[in-house]
Amino acid sequence: MIHAVKGTRDILPPSSAVWNHVEQQAKRVLSAYAYQEIRTPIFEETLLFARGVGEDTDIVIKEMYTFQDRDGASLTLRPECTASVIRACIEHRLDQYPGLLKLYYMGPMFRRERPQKGRYRQFHQIGAEAIGSESPAVDAEAIELSLELLRSAGLEGSQLLLNSVGCPKCRPQFVSLLREALTEIAPALCSDCRRRANTNPLRVLDCKLEADQEKIDSLPSILAHLCQDCRSHFETVCQYLSDRGISYEIRPRLVRGLDYYTRTTFEIIHGALGAQNSVCGGGRYDGLAEALGSKVRMPGVGFSIGEDRLVLLLEQTRPGQYIPKLDLFVAPLGEKAFRHISPLVTKIRRAGWSVEIAMEGKLKRALELANKVGARYALIVGDDEISAGAYQLKDMVTGEQESVTGESFEEKFKHKIEHA
Repeated sequence: MIHAVKGTRDILPPSSAVWNHVEQQAKRVLSAYAYQEIRTPIFEETLLFARGVGEDTDIVIKEMYTFQDRDGASLTLRPECTASVIRACIEHRLDQYPGLLKLYYMGPMFRRERPQKGRYRQFHQIGAEAIGSESPAVDAEAIELSLELLRSAGLEGSQLLLNSVGCPKCRPQFVSLLREALTEIAPALCSDCRRRANTNPLRVLDCKLEADQEKIDSLPSILAHLCQDCRSHFETVCQYLSDRGISYEIRPRLVRGLDYYTRTTFEIIHGALGAQNSVCGGGRYDGLAEALGSKVRMPGVGFSIGEDRLVLLLEQTRPGQYIPKLDLFVAPLGEKAFRHISPLVTKIRRAGWSVEIAMEGKLKRALELANKVGARYALIVGDDEISAGAYQLKDMVTGEQESVTGESFEEKFKHKIEHA
């Protein structure tokens, strides 16, 4: 037997209904915030992610799925989508778009991580990017949007964490200070942190190992070393969030796992996920376009929601709530009844109701099946009903049964469903 590759999975009913719910709600909310969809290729030139994400990040060093094409080009399955979006903006001159460019995406990403709860090697993200402004108002709106997306999906009890990682003007001084402080404690940290202490000291702050946290907490705080512009930007973002009634917790160690972030960084976490509790993360990336070769400055801010984790949370906190219910199960008793009722079934489906029709003519079996699939009503059609011009409509919850004519059925059924 051939199985799915380790770290991947099949999304099956009824879970697929929760995925559809999340994506439908996301599209509705994103449209309300004037975002438009962009679809980028699943694989790109490897250099895009090396430059954009950062050559010293865990993603580039050990998590990317990279392969050589037949022409010798190095290609990589996308581990994230922001770099791809900015590449598309540069390539297609979307910097000429009037006003703020707002784009969103949904789809699979790929990282060769150790599979664990809510984390897969093929995982899915819902992301949004607002490109063309350095205003802290855009940061605040992006954060509000991410929270609204989670709320509209049905998630409650999430927590917003916030930080600023400075800019190219003030961050190098902090990194030098951090590197100096790490010379004393790095030998006692995990192997990844010892490596990062030399290659990318800021990434040490992103360590998730519990054993390292006390030592990392003793390191200098980046918030104490922001330049005036970054400090003012961060304070304004915080003020705009407070104006919207959005609560947050400032976490000076929050740096995220990607090198392109500048200034605002944030995460949204949920306790039900355990140690790996992040369901959304994002921030500002004002220099990413130039790093990817753009001659035009395209500052931006964005985020991505881990759809796998969001669905997992909804299935835990709202079990069965987003599974679609079958409105009507039609039980034709024999070939004649099946042919007679089929046009009405088509008409009802076109009206927007979910209908299943039995393919066998035994009434007891049909009603048992209607009950198992959770149908709200069952319509019984046999030779007697055809002759009388009326069918038997059974309420599968109360057991009550009434006679309805073919002409009046659609209106009566609509009334019953709307008032059920």
